[in-house]
Amino acid sequence: MPELPEVETTRRGIAPYLEGRRIKTVVVRDRRLRWPVPAGIETRLAGDHVESIDRRAKYLLMRTRRGCLMIHLGMSGSLRVLTVPVVPRPHDHVDLVMADGVIIRYHDPRRFGSFLWVEGDPLMHPLLKFLGPEPLSDEFDADHLFALSRRRSVAVKSFIMNARIVVGVGNIYASESLSLAAIHPLRAAGRISHRRYEMLVQAIRSVLNRSIEMGGTTLRDFVNPGGDPGYFEQTLRVYGRGGLPCLDCGRPVRQVVIGQRATFYCPGCQR
Repeated sequence: MPELPEVETTRRGIAPYLEGRRIKTVVVRDRRLRWPVPAGIETRLAGDHVESIDRRAKYLLMRTRRGCLMIHLGMSGSLRVLTVPVVPRPHDHVDLVMADGVIIRYHDPRRFGSFLWVEGDPLMHPLLKFLGPEPLSDEFDADHLFALSRRRSVAVKSFIMNARIVVGVGNIYASESLSLAAIHPLRAAGRISHRRYEMLVQAIRSVLNRSIEMGGTTLRDFVNPGGDPGYFEQTLRVYGRGGLPCLDCGRPVRQVVIGQRATFYCPGCQR
């Protein structure tokens, strides 16, 4: 599933082709996404101008003069930039056709993504209103994690994957961040010191920034708007390396299940 780095990579890839430009038409081939693509979206967007492409958590916010299109890539979705017409493939569900001929095409084999139309403030939408801070923002710091973690016995990996605590720390990036911070993923969130949360915040930011720089992680379906995979997978410290030697101490990386998600850690380095 595309996580924050993949969504941010997508945002950066499509923004130059959308911001400040006029939408000529919208083509919807299949409305059966996670929620049906709203009826009339073609009329609402045709002729409108895109003011900005923002991101909140894993949602892309295409703000126009008339409202905001909230896009979620789901489990297998991707947006491609086409500068010349290309015959649609199966699962190419939505096209945003710009006045200059560029097409932003949405591809989603599993159809768990979504296109939602919001006429008010999208940040007040029920899907976004109660989310925690962005992990790369100033609002996310050790004070925030330490205060919310007190007296909580939940595993720290599950704690940082809770979108009401902080958004965008998906399964891969949680394992990688805890490895970099040398924190055992099963340690109770309430038993981690403020100093170690400072290390974890730094690790989360480092891991996410590095993944964004490398175009995200492609384990299955994700491609960027140019059609290329993400390359962060090549630098993974623990995720997907169960049984292989730890890159730091050489002990075998262990794989366990936490919150129904595969989790990887080094029993020697992470305490």
